[in-house]
Amino acid sequence: MNEDKYICITLRERPELKETAARWFHSKWGVPEEAYLECMEEYLAGRTEYGWYLCLAGEKIVGGLGVIGNDFHERKDLSPNVCAVYTEEAHRGRGIAGRLLDMAVEDMRKKGVSPLYLLTDDELLGFYERYGWEFYCFVRADGETEDKRMYIHR
Repeated sequence: MNEDKYICITLRERPELKETAARWFHSKWGVPEEAYLECMEEYLAGRTEYGWYLCLAGEKIVGGLGVIGNDFHERKDLSPNVCAVYTEEAHRGRGIAGRLLDMAVEDMRKKGVSPLYLLTDDELLGFYERYGWEFYCFVRADGETEDKRMYIHR
């Protein structure tokens, strides 16, 4: 990855990006902007250490992910969850998601939060394993009829 082109940050480093980030995540996942804003405000106010991580190319968000208590699934005991992992298509294949995943894992570990869990579809089989994630079990997402893959990072 070209270090000059991309910079990965926590939202606490650039809190003024909160609304832009909430809009960006909403545009990728369809979860209401307000839900993202609520989680981000809790993080920025220090009421939770579950963070938000962004990759910027200049001032444009090109990748991101968050850490939340539960990523809309039935296994409330598998917490916290990395959620909303996304890299803009034009910027894929450059290690952005991997860098953000590593950043989140390390940040949470420093705060005494481990393990982390991550819910994903079969189409990403093999992707998360590259970054130290292991398949843990199948989990039913809220409102879904098919199970999804739950990963763990210890």
